[in-house]
Amino acid sequence: MPLNSNASTRLTGGCLCGELRYEVSGQVIDAGYCHCRLCQRASGAPMMAWLTCADSHFRYTSGTPAEYHSSSRSLREFCPHCGTHLVFRTVGQDHLDVTMPSLDDPDQIKPQYHIWCASKRPWLQIGDMLPRFDDDGPDI
Repeated sequence: MPLNSNASTRLTGGCLCGELRYEVSGQVIDAGYCHCRLCQRASGAPMMAWLTCADSHFRYTSGTPAEYHSSSRSLREFCPHCGTHLVFRTVGQDHLDVTMPSLDDPDQIKPQYHIWCASKRPWLQIGDMLPRFDDDGPDI
């Protein structure tokens, strides 16, 4: 399923309090919902929607994020003032994930799949017809 046609345009977003602002420029690689327990705990929600882009296509335009190593390979970036979770990085990768709800216009990108469905909460009913993966899903 293709991303929206404007996926390669400049996307902007930020945290709840406005301290952290960012932009994504260039092509978005993909987008999807993650149901893993780490995302559930980090977001306080049953799943998180992410877009993936090259490291070189992402930059903070204001503020400095706090960082938390949620595993030996994973780094999560969030606002040190309001706690909004913005970025997920995997050590050694040349891309990163950005929380789609933190975009100024979250409707610019549409999720393409669900990953880590083995951890999906049983009380969460998903009504879309997007592909579902028990693990980390499609290779980017």
